[in-house]
Amino acid sequence: MKTELLYKQWEILGLLLSLLSAMGLSQHTTPSPQQQQRGKIRFRLAGYPRKHNEGRIEVFYNDEWGTICDDDFSMENAFVLCRHLGFVSATGWAHSAKYGKGTGKIWLDNVQCSGSEKHIGDCKSRGWGNSDCTHDEDAGIICKDERLPGFVESNVIEVEEDRVEEIRLRPIVASAKKRNPVTEGIVEIKYKDGWTHICDIGWTPKNSQVICGMMGFPMERKANKNFYKLFTERQENTYRIHSVACTGSEVHLSVCPLQFYKANATAPCEGGMPVVVSCVAGPQFASGNGQKKKKATSLRVRLKGGAKTGEGRVEVLKNNEWGTVCDDRWNLQAASVVCRELGFGSAKEALTGARMGQGMGPIHMNEVQCTGNEKSIWNCQYKNITSENCQHSEDASIKCNIPYMGYENSIRLSGGRTQYEGRVEVGTSSNGTHQWGLICGEGWSTKEAMVVCRQLGLGYANHGLQETWYWDSSNTTEMVLSGVKCTGNEMSLSLCQHHGNNVNCKRTGSRFAAGVICSETASDLILNAPLVQQTAYIEDRPLHMLYCAAEENCLSSSAAKANWPYGHRRLLRFSGQIHNIGRADFRPKLGRHSWVWHECHRHYHSMDIFTYYDLLSLNGTKVAEGHKASFCLEDTECQEGIAKRYECANFGEQGITVGCWDLYRHDIDCQWIDISDVKPGNYILQVVINPHYEVAESDFTNNAMKCNCKYDGHRVWLHNCHIGDAFSDEAEKRFEQYPGQLNNQISS
Repeated sequence: MKTELLYKQWEILGLLLSLLSAMGLSQHTTPSPQQQQRGKIRFRLAGYPRKHNEGRIEVFYNDEWGTICDDDFSMENAFVLCRHLGFVSATGWAHSAKYGKGTGKIWLDNVQCSGSEKHIGDCKSRGWGNSDCTHDEDAGIICKDERLPGFVESNVIEVEEDRVEEIRLRPIVASAKKRNPVTEGIVEIKYKDGWTHICDIGWTPKNSQVICGMMGFPMERKANKNFYKLFTERQENTYRIHSVACTGSEVHLSVCPLQFYKANATAPCEGGMPVVVSCVAGPQFASGNGQKKKKATSLRVRLKGGAKTGEGRVEVLKNNEWGTVCDDRWNLQAASVVCRELGFGSAKEALTGARMGQGMGPIHMNEVQCTGNEKSIWNCQYKNITSENCQHSEDASIKCNIPYMGYENSIRLSGGRTQYEGRVEVGTSSNGTHQWGLICGEGWSTKEAMVVCRQLGLGYANHGLQETWYWDSSNTTEMVLSGVKCTGNEMSLSLCQHHGNNVNCKRTGSRFAAGVICSETASDLILNAPLVQQTAYIEDRPLHMLYCAAEENCLSSSAAKANWPYGHRRLLRFSGQIHNIGRADFRPKLGRHSWVWHECHRHYHSMDIFTYYDLLSLNGTKVAEGHKASFCLEDTECQEGIAKRYECANFGEQGITVGCWDLYRHDIDCQWIDISDVKPGNYILQVVINPHYEVAESDFTNNAMKCNCKYDGHRVWLHNCHIGDAFSDEAEKRFEQYPGQLNNQISS
């Protein structure tokens, strides 16, 4: 009896333990099953068009391949996944099934990683197999093409057999082989460890248009097939693709209908020959024997905020006012129309969510729909925008295919702590030998550094350094260039100006060589032009109220001869609202230990000159001037959802956060131009922010604002205030002193 009772007690206890165990498992979200499954989890990249280090991310879990939803996806997620695949880090990610829709399960949704996790299963998510997404939302990743040391290929990086990834044009004329860009040649497809061809039977100009777009060219032209036929008949040609049928709007050959030859095909291109394509280069890349390349121009569309040529935020001109494009329904077809309109090839990426920074002013277009064959984005269908439809956080941007120019081979950095910094060395050729030389640091500035960083594909310039004594010296010690001056927009130092063959450097030695520090992001300041126009007025201010302003040189020189403290000065006053629309905070160049205390106004100056205010004659001659030292840089206001980070009170940190603005009200000291000596007439008011380029920005072309100004001796009227290039640009003055082209020295 006791035994039977004891048995029943054990049975009840067992049931309770089972119940408790089940309850514990139900409350435990995902770690337990993950730990059990981790040995079976694998990862791969799939989809097209893509390269080997990018694609739709697919996960092998529970014996089945599936995808990851793009909801809440981030760069941190991409970092973790790229490390799973054996790459050191991530450079980007893609949403909305950019690499095509996957199949099977959507294994993960709402994934949120910090970036430091060892495994994707350690990140927050809805749990394995729990998703409310469709395959239209499959996430993709772009990994940095650098492998982890000692990585063992335990994971799968998928490269499908019948996929077209790398394509090139192979020139056969000797002179064309030595010159970039290559605009004509035999089309070759990378396959395994070699290159194969496409059979030209049935090949059309629309197919050529797609190839040219991939190569970075806006259009194709007819090639002389007979010339190439003589060459190919003497070669052993291998074919992999035939029957290509593109419409011309595709961004990659792999998107076109095409057929792959079977491996055992005996006569794969009978009566045909390898495809030959000839392309027309855009204005920036047209060959000119080393002459300065023309800039691609379009009257009604432009790119802003990009680090490299052919990328940036899309801005369009409507009613004489530049504005942005909303990213609703933004896709590769629309992006390709813009790319070709600007003289580039088809689009590599159509970016959403203000990935190239937010614009200012109106948003002119929404839901742009292009077929891909339009001559201009204005020929596409689109909707007009209202403030309720879209915000600047949804500004569309693009990355275009551009021709390979080989610019990065003629320059290098040495001695830096990372690949993003170092002493600048340029390649020179003498008597058939190639060697490296240094650039004199005198006059070297942020603008020259911008060109170097762009040329090397390292993003934006953070600093242009005139001394590099703190970096390890290499074997390169000879100065080969001096007086290098750039506008900042060039694709290569070979397109900038310099002293010529006569190197003139007062301070010699590698410690005084030019150096750069590059960055993946940069700030971008822009003035609110309409506010200047709305707030301008004239004030006759008594001299006894201007002692502080005089001490800080905010009055014209004639004020020194005035009968102080009697009389007055006539001031043109206005408010200045300076926005940071870049992707990095704007910080003073000098550290706080170098800021200067001004007792009169009781504030610290973190920059000697932050803004120039000039009144110019209609031909650009300066008739009155003012300037704004950095009284204090701070976040006066910010966009919704962005917190202020900089405040001047109590010797606080100074700067302007991305998405915030610093407001200098019209009633602040020195927020004026002293026009006491100006006669009535018509003038131009010009305001230039960061005029000496002390702090790096992604775009200096939007730092100047000009207004038409009418002054009748008593009142002032401003109209047509707009952002544009500055008159009397100091850089333009410097160019006159340095005739000659730098490409006489730098080998391309």
